[in-house]
Amino acid sequence: MIGYDEALAVVRQEAAALASEFAGLASAHGRVLAQALIAPESLPPFDNTAMDGYALKVPPAGLPAGTRLPRVGELAAGQAPGRHAEGALEIMTGAPIPEGFNAVIPVEQIVLEDDGQTVVTRQAVSPGKHIRGAGEDIAEGETLLEAGHVLDAAALAMCAALGLVSLPVARRPRVALINTGNEVLDPATERLQPGQIRNSNGTYLVERLREAGADCVLQASTGDEPDALIAAIRRAETAQADIVITTGAVSMGKYDFIPETLTPLGARTLFHKVRMRPGKPILFGRLAAGALFFGLPGNPASSAVGLRFFVEPAIRRMLGLPAEQPRRLPLLRTHGNRVGLTLFLKGRWGLGGDGRAFAEVMGGQESFRLRPLLHSNAWVQLAAEVTEHAAGDTVAVYPPGHLSSLGGFAFNASEAMP
Repeated sequence: MIGYDEALAVVRQEAAALASEFAGLASAHGRVLAQALIAPESLPPFDNTAMDGYALKVPPAGLPAGTRLPRVGELAAGQAPGRHAEGALEIMTGAPIPEGFNAVIPVEQIVLEDDGQTVVTRQAVSPGKHIRGAGEDIAEGETLLEAGHVLDAAALAMCAALGLVSLPVARRPRVALINTGNEVLDPATERLQPGQIRNSNGTYLVERLREAGADCVLQASTGDEPDALIAAIRRAETAQADIVITTGAVSMGKYDFIPETLTPLGARTLFHKVRMRPGKPILFGRLAAGALFFGLPGNPASSAVGLRFFVEPAIRRMLGLPAEQPRRLPLLRTHGNRVGLTLFLKGRWGLGGDGRAFAEVMGGQESFRLRPLLHSNAWVQLAAEVTEHAAGDTVAVYPPGHLSSLGGFAFNASEAMP
């Protein structure tokens, strides 16, 4: 049995960055940039008006209130600026500023005389007023986003504005998920029988994998049949899975057959059992075809921890991302660790009455429990070598998924705790 840090180092060493590909705007949300994005043009691309009003040609000293000017036309957003005589050009928000015009006076600050052709300013106007300059937002050639940025709605809006419609992104790892256990049934298609349970692990892990930046290319259930497991792994290899995950059958019980089943597949087992809780029986190796293999324990919390703290670090490497760094927060209450194992505990983090962040270990840490996952918003890691973590001691805190940690922990006021 090896320690968690050593085991994690093995996983990181075995995982490698995948090739990049291009994604269109409609399919790029949540993808990871494979290279930096450089602005191909300026934004705005031309000087334009920030207000509905009148474009004016203003001398360096400005125009005083009460200036009378002839109305010389109208320009709407989307029209070419054209050339216009000197005077007051009625202009709509977003329209380009014609050559020679250098200020805009809002429509609320003028009086249009009865003839409809004479504009009188109600206040002084200085050069540059209410004009959005070309490149004021983004300059051509500027680095917009670095490699490793996770594309969200704001990033995609910027790309659309600049005409960046095909984006270089890391290929999403292909993952196969295989559930074992005769007692586990499909909640959508099978009726619960005495002694059986519904497959909640499959639902949880698939959704977490998607959030982690992976594609689930195969889902299978094999019961406790080694031959069925071998067939499912062969299907995963045919689907060109980069990662194969099994749940259950990795411990020391009579039906824990996965370690022995890997041998006829030509797989290499790199470690089996880690000094951690939950998830101690986890198995990691590499299949003959090259896919990484993770054998996760079957209890819900054990599977969740195995995914979060072994599979997701592998996915990060495949996406070309650096190793994740936890936030260190003070514990709200003292928590012991007398088992000599690295603990990954369901927790919450939030803001105290003094506005400072803290972490709290929740109750209900038994590995079979699902309900605490509903109310946790973090994982709290306690070091194996520390027998008691006192209130106020800082500990490593991770968000539920690795991608949500990018950019730091953004506090949500609705999550603040007393």
